Amino acid sequence: MTRALIAAILIAFAAPVHAEARDLTVALVAGGPVQGLRQTYILPFLATGTPVVTATRQPGLETLRDAAARWDVVQLGAATLAAACQAGLVEKLDWGAIGGRDRILPQAATECGQGAFARATVLSWDREKFPGTPTWQDFWDIAKVPGKRGLRRSPRGTLEIALLGDGVAPNDVYRLLRTEEGSDRAFRRLDQLAPYIVWWDAAGRDGARLLTAGEVLMTSAPSQAIALANRGGAHSFGLQWAGELVEIESWAIVKGSPNHEAARRFLDFAGDPKVQARLPAVAALGAVAKGAQEGLSPEQSAVSPTVNSGAALFVDEAFWRENGERLGKRFDTWVSR
Repeated sequence: MTRALIAAILIAFAAPVHAEARDLTVALVAGGPVQGLRQTYILPFLATGTPVVTATRQPGLETLRDAAARWDVVQLGAATLAAACQAGLVEKLDWGAIGGRDRILPQAATECGQGAFARATVLSWDREKFPGTPTWQDFWDIAKVPGKRGLRRSPRGTLEIALLGDGVAPNDVYRLLRTEEGSDRAFRRLDQLAPYIVWWDAAGRDGARLLTAGEVLMTSAPSQAIALANRGGAHSFGLQWAGELVEIESWAIVKGSPNHEAARRFLDFAGDPKVQARLPAVAALGAVAKGAQEGLSPEQSAVSPTVNSGAALFVDEAFWRENGERLGKRFDTWVSR
């Protein structure tokens, strides 16, 4: 046998062995609830006998290009998921192979994504300074409840809250925001509150930190951050679930993954309501599998966005894809006045 033939045989066998040798790799979003997701999904799935490791990725679409060389399953926000699905960077799901679409809440079951958890932006306040239970309309009533107000420095979420604070029902918010009249109404409402606003952003200075520092009396804030701040009795921050803004994070399978069957098994496992039922206790997040709320303790139910979603507004990703640039420019101009 010639050296050339031996080399060709070695090359032919080396590539597939290398592809199969990599353990299933699940990429979690850096800065997100990494430890909570590891405890809820990764470690229990590892116990089923399938080797699995985690990596972290930066948010956004660009990190998904050529991702099959590194990752098999990725955690994606709704906007990135929609863009990745359209661009063919993630697989279209075979729902019959992963437990069925009907076991997941409809807002969390899409063409390319299976819901991993729900997170929410809520109205929060310091109970030691204000013992009542304010609403978004009270948020604007400075005469009744004096004090600074915290809002995220972004049109997304803030404009919805402005309309909720003007008495608009959650089901009507996006219908109004699609019109010039509705947008004008939201900005007029922000005009009324402008002297009292303290802005926060997602990069390390969120609403929970404003409350902790005593910079505001009440604020919009990630519900998870508020719930975790309250653990151990360190703080007494209220959570107003009426008018919460709910967003879904999902699992998706990377296009071309060499571990496609293991990735399917992971999604099948991750959609089990018994698995997702751990989310409130472990990470103060909401489950999106139907039935996952059954059997939760009162303490766990009290921090779950999905348990408390009766008067929720689910963030409309299609609206923001269509109107984000227009409203973003207007918001930036308004803030910089």
